[in-house]
This record gives sequence, C-alpha cells and structure tokens, in this order.
Amino acid sequence: MTRAVYVSNYTPVGDLIVVSICYVMLVLMLFSYINKNHSFKVFFSTVLLVMAAALTDVIYHKLGETGNADNMQTIYILRCLYHAFLFMVFQMFTVYITVVTRLGRRMKLLFCGLGGLIFIAVVGLDIADTVRGISVSMSDTGLVFQSRGVFTYGYAAYLLVIICELFYVRKRLYRRVMLGFYGTMAISFLILFLAGRRGQQSFTVVTFLYPVIAMFYIMHSTPYDATLGAIDSRAMQDLVKNYYERGRDFMFMSLYMRALDEEGRTLPEGMRAVVRRFSTDFFKGSTLFQLNNGHVLLLFPLSRNPDYEKRIQNILIAFQAEYHRFRFDYKIVIGQSIDEVSRKNEYVSFIRDIHRGMEENSIRRIGPDDVKRFNSNEYVLRELEDIYNQRDLDDPRVLAYCQPVFNIKTGKYDTAEALMRLKLEKQGLVYPDQFIPLAEENGYIHILTEIILNKTCKAVRKLIRQGYAVSRVSVNVSAVELRDDKFCNDITRIIDRNDIQGEKIAIELTESKTDNDFMLMKRKISELRERGIKFYLDDFGTGYSNMERIMELPFDIIKFDRSMVIACGVNERSKKIVLSLANMLSEMDYAVLFEGVESASDEQMCTDMSASYLQGYKYSKPVPIERLQDYFEQTVA
Repeated sequence: MTRAVYVSNYTPVGDLIVVSICYVMLVLMLFSYINKNHSFKVFFSTVLLVMAAALTDVIYHKLGETGNADNMQTIYILRCLYHAFLFMVFQMFTVYITVVTRLGRRMKLLFCGLGGLIFIAVVGLDIADTVRGISVSMSDTGLVFQSRGVFTYGYAAYLLVIICELFYVRKRLYRRVMLGFYGTMAISFLILFLAGRRGQQSFTVVTFLYPVIAMFYIMHSTPYDATLGAIDSRAMQDLVKNYYERGRDFMFMSLYMRALDEEGRTLPEGMRAVVRRFSTDFFKGSTLFQLNNGHVLLLFPLSRNPDYEKRIQNILIAFQAEYHRFRFDYKIVIGQSIDEVSRKNEYVSFIRDIHRGMEENSIRRIGPDDVKRFNSNEYVLRELEDIYNQRDLDDPRVLAYCQPVFNIKTGKYDTAEALMRLKLEKQGLVYPDQFIPLAEENGYIHILTEIILNKTCKAVRKLIRQGYAVSRVSVNVSAVELRDDKFCNDITRIIDRNDIQGEKIAIELTESKTDNDFMLMKRKISELRERGIKFYLDDFGTGYSNMERIMELPFDIIKFDRSMVIACGVNERSKKIVLSLANMLSEMDYAVLFEGVESASDEQMCTDMSASYLQGYKYSKPVPIERLQDYFEQTVA
C-alpha cells in the first residue's frame, strides 16, 4: 500500500528558493555572455522547466491548504502538470548528455527514446490515478492526501537511464566533469530520500535544481576576466556564429599592443580600467574579448548603434588622450562584419593578417582588398602546412631562384644568393614577402630552409661538375630556426648528402634582438663554421643594430641594406656615416657587400666605400637557379 502524505507538511520555502535561483540564473544569462550553442538551448529550457515546476508546486499546495472541494479539479490538473514538468526536466537531462557528448544517432535515439517512454508511462499513470482519485483526494476534515507511488517509480526509472547514459559516455567526458554530475545527482537523491522518509515534499524541486546548477557551472560558466570585463576568443567565435545565423551585422574595433604580447605580460591596472570604461561607455550592447595578453577586441551590433561612426570617432579621441599616459605602441583595426569571414568564423586570423602589414601606431579600416589578401594567405598557409607534412626535400612547389653577386676584386660572378619562390596551383608564383612571415609564424619555416638548401646544394654540385667556378651560394635562414637543437645537424646532413664541401655554402642571418637568441646564434655560427660554412649578417643598417654584438659574432660578410645605398644618394652626411662604417668593417677583415645596386652611379659610389661585393638589379634580377651558368665562368669544359 502506498504511503499518504499530508499537505500540511509542505512549506513553500524550498520552491520559492528554487524560483529565485532560477531567476538569478536567467538574469546572469541575460547580462553576461554564454555560449549559445545547442547544449545551451537545452540547458535554458531545463531552467525554465524547473522554475515552472516550482511555481506549480507552490500554487497546487496553496489551493490544497484551503480544503475547498470546489478547487479539486484545479488541484488535479496542477498536480499532474507539476509531475509532468519534473519528468520533462529528467528528459532534458537525458537529451543534454547526448548533445554535449555528441553521441551518434543510434545511441541518441536509444537513450532519448527510453526517457520518452518513461515520460509517457509515468505521466499517463499519474493522470489515470488522479482521475480515479487514487493519488489525490479530499478527506472529511478537508485535507488533501497524496500517493507517491507513480512518482517514486518514475524517478527511479529515469535515474537508472541517466546513470546508464553517463556510464556509457564516461570516456567522452572529462573525468572531473563526469564526477561533478555524479556528485550533484548523489546529493539530490540523498535529500529526496531523507525528505521522503519524513513525509516531507518541500524540497523535491530543489533536488532537480542541483544538477542544473552543475550544468551551468561546469558547461556554461562565463569565461570573463573579472578585472577587465573581457571574455576569450572561443566566446567571440560563438557570438559571431550567433550573429551570422541570425543575419545581424556588427562592427568591431581591435587594439593590439606588441609590447604586451608576451607570456606572463598583462595589461597594467591603469590601462585595464581604461579598457573597462571603453567597453561600456561608447557602444550599446558591446562585448569585449581578450584574444591574448596584448590584444583586445570590442564587438557591437549595428542595429543598436546606428550612429556608430560618431561613436568610433569619440572612442578614438579618448584613446589618443589615454595613449599619452601609457605609451605602448599599438595597431587598431576597425571593420564591419563580412559574410565570408563570418561564415568561416575567422576574424581572429583575419585581423592578425591585417596586423602583419601595418605600421606601429596606426589605424586601419578594413576593405575588400584585405579580404582578398586574407583568402590568398589562407590558401598559401594550407599549402605550407602540406609542404611541412610531406617533408619532401625535392617538393616541386618550392622553387630555387638566385641573384648573382658581382665580385669587385675579380670582376666576375662567383657567388650568389639563393632565394625562394612558391609555385602553387591556384595562385601561380608566390613571393617571399607573402609566404615567409606566414611560415615563420606557424612553424613551417625550417622545412622551407631545408628544401631550398637541398636544391641549392644540388645546383652547386652540378655547376662544379660542369667546371664552373663557384665560390659559394648563400641561403637565408630565419633566426627562429636556431632555437631548434637539431638545426646544425639538419644543415650539415643536407650538405653531406649532396656531396659538396661546406665552404660552398653560406648562411645569411639577421641580427638577434634578445640575449637568448644572441647566445644561440653565437653557438650555432661557431659550430657550423668548423665545417667551412661562411656567415653573412643580412640587412645591416635596418631596424636594430648593435655594433658591440656584431663584433662578438664571427660573421664573414656584412650585407649593407638597399636603404643604406639610397641614404648615401640623399645627402653627404649619410654618405659619410655609411663610408665610415664600411671602412671600419673592412679594416676589421669583414667583407662588405652592398645590395640593391641599380645603376652605374650606385656601383661607383659603393666601390668607393670599401665594397668587396655588389648585388642588385644592375647585374641581374633574381633568376631560376639553373641559369647561374649564364653568369658564372666555366674554367673547365
């Protein structure tokens, strides 16, 4: 026989607490950011169902306390509705697990189907018992009695299905996530069991709320930086997806500060306060994202900011005022949503691609050309990734070009600089200024160096065997490659496999900026010079130049950048400085090479400045490496 419970044992405190908590959760969802994916929609529906169950329970018991027989029909309906809401919550739990674990269609149908059958069965029996007066009745004293039989069996059946489902997906869930769900279910069952032993139903709905709180905290917690008011790039991708699916246009403003884009660096507190203010004061409905330590992005809907141009100007004026306080170099990108980029959800990559071509302390409004360049770079990047994965040292997509270098002492060409080109099916010839930065940023640069070195060594070996006088051919190497412990072994392995002497190859490096890179460069140069390999300091006179460090590194040749040649032709003062530098380096037994020589006057000027080698369009544009024989002298037929 089922146990009867007096309604007078009920107090609305538990249900009212549930309603208030659900209300708070809904407010948090409204005023914070939640990933609005499919699992969120299921979760949102679950919160509403729990809230509805609690409200129904309060009303149902309130009517029961009156003891008025005229209310019995309404009590019957509310009680059945109350139980239906609770079992719908159970069904949503079942659906939620299948969604977040991405179960296959067959298993999804199995678990959701079992849950659905239980729902139909218990709700149907509950309605039948109510109609027959078994579950709810009015006594002579006016008190309503309740039978817990159907509810208890339904609860147990649903619990079993959910436990089996969680056990089945245990390998798909992060262990702590699964334990979090199990823990909240255990405490819910315990409270329900103890309350049932005492004939108390005040906290039934509370036990359904605990797993909902677990879902909210574990799966949908807002990834806010509480002190900055920003969320991460994953949340940005979700918001962009949401806007795109709803056909809503938006604007974005990106602020990048290179000085802070390092591990362990954070925005200074004063700047954090400024960013917080910017994210709330200038645009309606805006959301701030922190993409990395030195990169924040503000995104806002156009529909709520029809006067966005005026607002953008206001925020830029305010930013300039604050810039004078902090003095961090910056790059600002401003743009409107682009369907193509939104569809692929690639705004982070898109903006970083724009940064690559920007000067420091500049502002860029994006346009159609930026999208075309980004698409081109994305295609090149995919090809670079494939080249990296294939690791074919003879990859036909990497072409070996070269530019002959004129030897002033001999009056002949006996050295050259090897240069890379990519030949891609959909884009044709691609030049280094496009693909080298992409390769360096994404870790593909070393395989390109290995390929060009291998092809250069093959060409040099062929020229030597044909009797051409080859002093050496230089290959450019990125400073980031020196951080690889296998760098020296890779270089010597490729030279050895082509059966040429190390002195026939030179490596061009640009000066390092950090102490760690400087020490690495020093060790690697010393190690490879023992194999006869010579080293060039490339791009001398541009950017960072530390003469003391240059003197410490065992370079053989110093390459003066084209900008130095141009500067000499501008005024006498520049010419005297360059002349002094070139004479000093020459006297210290460095060979001096001027690149970018384009005319007879350039040639004479550089020759007069202690030049040993000249390179530039006056002698030759870069040509396929097979054409070196057109420039080098054949001493043996």
